[in-house]
Amino acid sequence: MKTGIALLNFGEPAEPERDRVVAYLERIFYANADLEEADTKEEAKERARQLAKRRAPGLIEEYKEIGGSPLNEQAGTQGDLLESSLADRGYDVTAYNGMQYTEPFIEDAVEAARDDGIEKLIGLPVYPLCGPSTNVLALDELEEAAENIDFDVEIQGITGWHKHPTYNRVRADAIRSVVDEHGLDLSDPETAFVFSAHGTPAHYLDEGSRYDIYVEEFCETVASMLGIEEYHLGYQNHGNRDIPWTEPETEDLVAELDHDRVVVDPVSFLHEQSETLSELDIELDEDAIDENQEFYRVPIPHDDARLGELFADLVEPFLADFEPEYYQYRQCQCRDEPGTMCLNAPRSD
Repeated sequence: MKTGIALLNFGEPAEPERDRVVAYLERIFYANADLEEADTKEEAKERARQLAKRRAPGLIEEYKEIGGSPLNEQAGTQGDLLESSLADRGYDVTAYNGMQYTEPFIEDAVEAARDDGIEKLIGLPVYPLCGPSTNVLALDELEEAAENIDFDVEIQGITGWHKHPTYNRVRADAIRSVVDEHGLDLSDPETAFVFSAHGTPAHYLDEGSRYDIYVEEFCETVASMLGIEEYHLGYQNHGNRDIPWTEPETEDLVAELDHDRVVVDPVSFLHEQSETLSELDIELDEDAIDENQEFYRVPIPHDDARLGELFADLVEPFLADFEPEYYQYRQCQCRDEPGTMCLNAPRSD
């Protein structure tokens, strides 16, 4: 059976062009329209357009400051790492990159898989910590895209995978590299260590999402691996809608820290993007300078060669056709659909 792997990502505009940025934002706001009440689809689309136009100028400036987003390019490299690792294991598999909000879209990846004669498609969202608007929605969109073009393909999905030991080691090593490079001591009472996670609307948590739990357990695990006894956790929220988000805000948390230096690790991301290169490296760094604090940000290990092995481990049960439970997979509870597995769900027995 000819198998393909769809690596699913958020996507970001590579260039700060207004039309592309506005269209990108419209897609995001419309996809999350259920965060606000709207009587009709047209009302929801109009609200998305309004929010996009309001947010676009600030985001365009951010992209100009960072020279455009490298997310899509880095995602392509990760696809190459996966293909190479699988080839070393004897699997002839094609990886397709599909973005939720920029080209190449998820539907583009599905069309390419159809044209290549793929008979089984494995969806792997490249979001380490499972959330409803990322991992779950991306897999929904993958299945919808296949249905829309009458592509009769077997689809299997992987949602939560932050518990994979290789991933935890990759992130811990990235932190250790920064500590060693700058001669830092994370046990020094004048050094604050901050995990910064992408925020999520409280609405999703109220509906049963365990995203905040996944974030907390991941941070606790990595801190333990590094011997960090005291750390802080903040969330990078987007206040485009007047709704409650996860707390505390990373910016507010850091502002209240009375330390000589601050080390920040953005735990929700597997690519450098505006949330890391602008919100942290520029905005949060400037805030730290204003407080006479030294600021250090842990780079995303997006090009770590071990990611290829990590992704290969995640998809191998579905390629070799052995029971995914052997690799500790369980039926996903965040996306309780047949064929969707994760490493987060507890045993049912």
